[in-house]
Amino acid sequence: MNEKQLKRFWKHEERIGIRGWDFSHLKRRWNNEKLPWDYRQLVLQSLTPNKMLLDMGTGGGELLSSFHHPAHQTAVTEAWQPNIDLLRKKFEPIGVTVYPVKQADMLPVHNQSVDIITNSHNAFNAKSVANKLNSTGLFITQQVGATNNFSLSQFLNPNYVPAFPKNTLLQTINACQKAGLKIRLDKQAFPKMTFFDVGAIVYYASIIPWEFPNFSVDKCLPQLLALQQIIDTQKSITTNEDRFIVIAQKA
Repeated sequence: MNEKQLKRFWKHEERIGIRGWDFSHLKRRWNNEKLPWDYRQLVLQSLTPNKMLLDMGTGGGELLSSFHHPAHQTAVTEAWQPNIDLLRKKFEPIGVTVYPVKQADMLPVHNQSVDIITNSHNAFNAKSVANKLNSTGLFITQQVGATNNFSLSQFLNPNYVPAFPKNTLLQTINACQKAGLKIRLDKQAFPKMTFFDVGAIVYYASIIPWEFPNFSVDKCLPQLLALQQIIDTQKSITTNEDRFIVIAQKA
């Protein structure tokens, strides 16, 4: 494709958007290196049907649904209105409690009322988490670290500064311990994320604005054309994610 055709294709990718947290649009167009742990399996190892589960920032509920936890023992929080609407339609009819929140780290439940709080890539306040857990409650969180996709973000925007520079494993462990939680597990990894066409990068950047602030095809056209040259010769472009997991228990 020539530059005019590429730009037209990329602008189409820019407009598609995302519903819930479903990246199926990128199937076969990217590859994510597996983490050395399995968040879902770690949750399931601790989750039994009698436990009250609160899932923070549940998105579209795709991961939560895979837990197959009893609906009457499940509650979720969500801050983004399109996802709130989706969750209410999807989960409330079967008995899951949906808590719309104004801030992602809010937990509108009674203190000491939850057995397990799960949190996949959502903000949290460690003190609030500790307050909501019962005397032996468990907190399981997988987080996106501060340096996630830094090389690609800075390539597209030379002035890029990470949106959450304090979201690190060290800071999280410290916050949990200060809140009275005992660390049961902590790990960190930097898996590769590989894109096989620039359109996939455009789509990804357009739906992750905190990592790609002010991104647009028009603003970043020179960088996108440079990435296309790399794809033409190298067949792919690789960046590194930043992930860490912490499991902490009420002391």
